[in-house]
Amino acid sequence: MYKILSKKVLSPNIYLMDIHAPRVAKSCEPGQFVIVKMDEKGERIPLTICDYDREKESVTIVFQSLGESTKEMASYEAGEYFSDFVGPLGRPSEMVHEDLNILKNKKIMFIAGGVGAAPVYPQVKWLHERGIKADVIVGSKTKDLLILEEEMKAVAGNLYIATDDGSYGFKGLVTEKLKDLVINQGKKYDLVVAIGPMIMMKFVTILTKELNIPTVVSLNPIMVDGTGMCGACRVTVGGEVKFACVDGPEFDGHLVNFDEAMRRQTMYKTEEGRKILKQEEGDTHHHGGCGCGGDK
Repeated sequence: MYKILSKKVLSPNIYLMDIHAPRVAKSCEPGQFVIVKMDEKGERIPLTICDYDREKESVTIVFQSLGESTKEMASYEAGEYFSDFVGPLGRPSEMVHEDLNILKNKKIMFIAGGVGAAPVYPQVKWLHERGIKADVIVGSKTKDLLILEEEMKAVAGNLYIATDDGSYGFKGLVTEKLKDLVINQGKKYDLVVAIGPMIMMKFVTILTKELNIPTVVSLNPIMVDGTGMCGACRVTVGGEVKFACVDGPEFDGHLVNFDEAMRRQTMYKTEEGRKILKQEEGDTHHHGGCGCGGDK
């Protein structure tokens, strides 16, 4: 059983929880995720790790209550327990294993859309703790939906806020803000890391390809069971079949077939769609082995 140490409402329908999970906290790295089950019969919910505290043995998750399961999760309060908290899963961000001297000479821009601010934060924090200041663009539809602004300010080199309706910060999409920084303000970046809705990441990669900036994306939005066995997160990267939960969740954004991934994401929501995908993809529909194996 995994105790909920604290709970906070970040914005309408978006919640932050600190969970007591000693083994996950001890070994997790930025970019990885966990699978949460509320009870024995509960749905498996993959969530990217937002933060962790090795001394307090806690892991922070952020989630949006949209479906039945996440709405039930939102009803849990501090002091209650989740049945399972499995992780860490997935591959850590590549920068965790990169030479720090090389990283310190890179100008890195993180772009977070909506709840994507949660998985962006631990990577920016990890860099900050090593004396590396990365710039960050956080986008949301309105000011009310903006999350983790103060936390991001504390660790980012420069923080830029973009809202679709102009209710706060820059008025426009995150792509428009990046274009403004690079083209109008002369900013130069060696790497862009984009995490958010699939459609946002698609258009970020289209822009960064034009700007000739290498780009990493995190495909956690298409994950369902977190092991590759369900086939939900099958994606084509550079012409090869990959599974976000086992081979990722981070990939070279310029190699991801976003149109195919978004089509699959829509089809997977219905039983008929899942049957069609299984027929179309045959033996490549799901991953051959389980990628799990962590704290349970």
